[in-house]
Amino acid sequence: MAADSIQQAIILGNVASISATVQNLLNQGLAAQQILDEHLLPGMAVVGERFKRNEMFLPQVLMSAQAMQTAIDILKPSLISSTNAQKRETVIIGTVKGDMHDIGKNLVRIMLIGAGVEVVDLGVNVPAQCFLDAVIQHQAAVVCLSALLSSTMNNMREVVQLFRGTENLKTTKILIGGAPVSREFSTDIGADSYAPTAPAAVEQVKILCGL
Repeated sequence: MAADSIQQAIILGNVASISATVQNLLNQGLAAQQILDEHLLPGMAVVGERFKRNEMFLPQVLMSAQAMQTAIDILKPSLISSTNAQKRETVIIGTVKGDMHDIGKNLVRIMLIGAGVEVVDLGVNVPAQCFLDAVIQHQAAVVCLSALLSSTMNNMREVVQLFRGTENLKTTKILIGGAPVSREFSTDIGADSYAPTAPAAVEQVKILCGL
């Protein structure tokens, strides 16, 4: 498979072929950053647009995400060691404490990766302190909070209050989303932004990061 077919492998979610091709391109001397910027990210951008237009559905997007992650795992050692590696904004994402739902969160993570953002996924049932610790560790620009249950959405408030009460992190940008969440609730708890859908979350992250 030629380099220009990597995008097609991402779109089709073809893990086996993309793994072999990316490794082959590295062996031929193609820079990891070039593979990422010119082939992988454009492929995920297509996936994001098709999902936004209802031309792709969640199972297909998840397959594309698996292919993307496989390729990134192969490239990561080269990207880390490259002095020319492009600095990407880092976003922390997780489902708040008490909530075990992750489909929406995972979809946002996938689409953020496709937009070229470095994403640290803390998983589900994440305590407030873990979000703060992750921002410190990864020097993150934005925190994305997800909740699907109305009984757990108030735990978003705890996260926001923790950040606002921490002197050197009080200006950290916080984006919230999930079925029971609204723009009004976002304003009420002091979050910086709200996204009703995964594509909207990507747009808001770009705005918050100044991209």
